[in-house]
Amino acid sequence: MAKFSMNSKLGDIIKDPKACAILDAYVPGASTNPQTKLAYGMSLKIIAGFPQAGIPKAKLAEIDAKLQALGD
Repeated sequence: MAKFSMNSKLGDIIKDPKACAILDAYVPGASTNPQTKLAYGMSLKIIAGFPQAGIPKAKLAEIDAKLQALGD
């Protein structure tokens, strides 16, 4: 089973260097934005539902696939 996916909490993704690098590649500055900490307890899927996150469904699917490919 994949360690990370779009259902992972943002805080968990940011704490893992490889997962964080994937997120930053698709959403530049996501890990360094001070407002990001407000969403640490939310899943990436929930966050992508907010228009201000700027993560369209196609991009979310790509991030999800890359995160799942990290494995355990």
